[in-house]
Amino acid sequence: MNAAKLLVKCLENEGVEYIFGIPGEENIHFMDALIGSPIKFITTRHEQGAAFMADVYGRLTGRAGVCLATLGPGATNLVTGIADANMDRAPVVALAGQASTERMHKESHQHYDLVRLFEPISKYSASIPLPTVIPEIVRKSFKLAQSEKPGVCFIELPENIASWKIDKELAPIKVQFPELPSPCPEKIEKACQTIAAAKNPIVLAGNGVIRQNASATLSRFAELLNLPVATSFMAKGAIPTSHPNSLGAIGLKSNDFVGQAFEMADVVICVGYDMVEYSPEYWNRNQNKKIIHIDSMPAEVDEHYVLEVGIESNISMALELLIDSTPNKNEFASASLKEQISAEYREHEFSQSFPVLPQKIVWDLRAVLENDDIVISDVGAHKMWMSRMYQAERPNTCIVSNGFAAMGIAVPGAIAAKLAFPSKRAVAVTGDAGFMMNSQEIETAMRIGTPTVNLIWNDSQYGLIKWHQLKHFGRSTNIDFDNPDFVKYAESFGAKGFRVGAADELQPILEEALKSETVCIIDCPVDYSENMKLTEKLNALGQTAVH
Repeated sequence: MNAAKLLVKCLENEGVEYIFGIPGEENIHFMDALIGSPIKFITTRHEQGAAFMADVYGRLTGRAGVCLATLGPGATNLVTGIADANMDRAPVVALAGQASTERMHKESHQHYDLVRLFEPISKYSASIPLPTVIPEIVRKSFKLAQSEKPGVCFIELPENIASWKIDKELAPIKVQFPELPSPCPEKIEKACQTIAAAKNPIVLAGNGVIRQNASATLSRFAELLNLPVATSFMAKGAIPTSHPNSLGAIGLKSNDFVGQAFEMADVVICVGYDMVEYSPEYWNRNQNKKIIHIDSMPAEVDEHYVLEVGIESNISMALELLIDSTPNKNEFASASLKEQISAEYREHEFSQSFPVLPQKIVWDLRAVLENDDIVISDVGAHKMWMSRMYQAERPNTCIVSNGFAAMGIAVPGAIAAKLAFPSKRAVAVTGDAGFMMNSQEIETAMRIGTPTVNLIWNDSQYGLIKWHQLKHFGRSTNIDFDNPDFVKYAESFGAKGFRVGAADELQPILEEALKSETVCIIDCPVDYSENMKLTEKLNALGQTAVH
């Protein structure tokens, strides 16, 4: 047995289903060792696509997604997807081939210090210096990647180490994971007292709620204490949007209806929340809120996030203890705001405007999807509309990249979602710019047989950048581009292409695409003049006093 085969055995021991990546000269021994393994290798068209697939697979399953590249440019192509996964708390183990150790000490073809390159964007970055340490390095990588807070671990395998013959018997190390601690009783008591004394408490739920499978407990907590709950964009579905205590998502820098609820609040109960999801600067501008922090790790230091109580523990356990100990709240101060939020969502249900209004696209998409179907939102102007208005009823059914916010995630992400959950339908919601960044992975989806729907919001511009330019300067510059014929582009891959020609065509096209047993691309012209109308509306709301 050589070192590459031992590495594969260790990956099998970790329960790896898929490896996303591209073969290269320096990882040929690893690729050969995969022959006969139950691990399926998904050959992608770009390493960034592979990293995004591992990112979304890890976030959806809680098990580390695995991606592979060769040395040099192959490894550097992983960087954007790896940084995204690490900041969005998605467990990923990234593997890369490397130059032989005999030439790593000098200037050498395609050699770059990958361990140092990946250190700032990972929890752990290591090279395999000897075959005998492979079991320990792999076990450590998966343990760290999947433990709170999850993230990326990087392993490089030098070419000569990969082919090294192993004489003695080596075996993978038993899989074990640390358990989160129980809450401190004194902290629970203080949190109960703080909630009981509050006039307008509110809950801010972050992605940690979903990662720790605490969504059902969060809903019970909100019901029994009659607390309003807002989620970050990354935590959509942590409480069903239809739940009476749900206010939907918060995440815009501008004030909106949910933001008004935070303006009213005197106590904010942050559950599984990370600052990269939505900075406290935007919901605690005056630094006058009492903050209860419930999470697996201590809070980050921020002048707008000074704690009244910090509970570092298993989230569900902490919420259960608070349910048992806190007196019921009798008044839901944000109830009227919830009515306004619901009315805003339904406002354009029957719109016939064309190009299609963003609100109408979100409405029609939600109307045709089941509660367990998965939507992957790319980054762009459409992300703002999806994040605010898409009605998620289950955890991990609306995936938004919001920590690193990397464009190009949706197309490969939908492929990973379909592989992770074949019985669910997967939709990539993307702008035309984000779609073209990784549209080559449509070939991957066709080749491996993962039917996904790719809904393109087409405006032939970098719409989000134009939105910001208009807000700041009243004019835009250098944001226009031309697109291919997306229907013909789809057909060139053997996929199905659709073009929306009127507002009332979108929903039937979506229904037809979702029933198809192949990859579908839908070209939907969007009217982004609604962006500035939303800005004006939010500015007006921000100037309205809340009583």
